[in-house]
This record gives sequence, structure tokens and C-alpha cells, in this order.
Amino acid sequence: MRKLNDVIKNKIDGLYYGNRVLLPFICDILKAVIENDIIMDFSTSNKGAEYFKRENFTEVYFHDFENLNEIVGKFETIKLVVVENGDDIFDLANHKKLALHLQKNHKLTIEETNEDILFIE
Repeated sequence: MRKLNDVIKNKIDGLYYGNRVLLPFICDILKAVIENDIIMDFSTSNKGAEYFKRENFTEVYFHDFENLNEIVGKFETIKLVVVENGDDIFDLANHKKLALHLQKNHKLTIEETNEDILFIE
């Protein structure tokens, strides 16, 4: 099982297909931002988003978007606030801000953001 720090350090990519994102690590997702949409409800429904922690990865479905690559432009990102599986969700130091960049051939690059990148709180 990959750790988030290893994914960031080794530039391990995720995948995306339509409205589905596959992250190569296991995490809880606290917030997602796509364009002007802020999603904080990940309950099972047909609105917003939901995620599933699998054995070796996290699977996210963005229900309000049919094709992410039609919504997220070349210079835009999907932003997430996540807590890696096993970390204390109540310790704010464990909350990691990520930027997901959609690339060609369903490739998803993942980077941890810093204070210089705008992130809606």
C-alpha cells in the first residue's frame, strides 16, 4: 500500500475516467473544489461526490460532472483536503491540501499545495 508522502515524493500518478478519480493511496476526503463548486458532503447520493476506500487506492465519483476533463481546464485543478488512512482526522496537521491535474490518456498528476496556491477554505 502506498503512502501519500511517497506518492508526492515519487510523483506517482493517479487516474481519471469520466467523473471517476482513482488516487493511488487510501484517504478520507474532507473537501473537494472543482471550479466554483465546493463539495463537503460525501454521503451516498446522486449529488455532489462520494468516495470509497479500496484495498490499495481511493475511488472518488463526482456525480455533478459527467466528464471531468470537459470541466477542468488545462490550467485548472481539482483541489482536495484529505487525511491519509490511519492518521488522526481531528489533528489539523494531518489535513493535506492536494491539487489534481488532469493530463492526457487518463493520467492524473498529484501535488501537495503550498501557501502560494489559492485554496478556498
